[in-house]
Amino acid sequence: MATKSLTINNKFFDISYEIINPTATKDIVFLHGWGSNKDIMKNVFSPYLKNFRHIYIDLPGFGKSENKYVLTTDEYVKIIEEFLKLLNSSKHIIVGHSYGGKVATLLNPKNLVLLSSAGILEEKPFDVKIKIFFAKFLNLFGLKNITKRFRSKDVNSMSENMYLTFKNVVNEDFSQKFSDFSNNALIFWGKNDTATSLKSGEIIANLIKKSTFISYDGDHYFFAKNAKDITTRIENGIC
Repeated sequence: MATKSLTINNKFFDISYEIINPTATKDIVFLHGWGSNKDIMKNVFSPYLKNFRHIYIDLPGFGKSENKYVLTTDEYVKIIEEFLKLLNSSKHIIVGHSYGGKVATLLNPKNLVLLSSAGILEEKPFDVKIKIFFAKFLNLFGLKNITKRFRSKDVNSMSENMYLTFKNVVNEDFSQKFSDFSNNALIFWGKNDTATSLKSGEIIANLIKKSTFISYDGDHYFFAKNAKDITTRIENGIC
């Protein structure tokens, strides 16, 4: 594991990363999802794609990359863009899982690999809508301490700046961003994914003109049990 320091918009970051197959001449970059880290991606994919230099990155605020700021997706993109320049990395292949898929798309790689990507707005369950309504109502009266009770356990474990970052990014509609992507895309999905539904994957595949869509049995982390097939398809499907 290593770190590189960089500054974006007067904000300072130490980015934790790990490289596998350092002498390979083509790069494949892995971006994890929200609440995850580079180790999950590395443990799944490092045994494969031996002809590529693997770059595993902890996005700011996750894993061993600290974050003291409230960020937007555009800022995450600028951070990773600058980080890849520091590594003299090409953007030949970028793999993005969940939230990492949004960042990967905006990085505009030659080959985009999406694993159950976020970015399509889905209908929220009724109980979630009720919580959001009451939280907004109480916020009008300055009762933020009470609204914290409406947050999920996952959200409650976040620092305040990461919670505000989450609010910035969670309801972004990336439909136009996917439609604007004109390079090669391989899209993989879990049939039983409840975080980003299979329907969302099919929508993204229709929006990206040069795309291939494959679904597997499994949930949001379906790729853990299907890495061998996925990586074979990546090797055969990139340009």
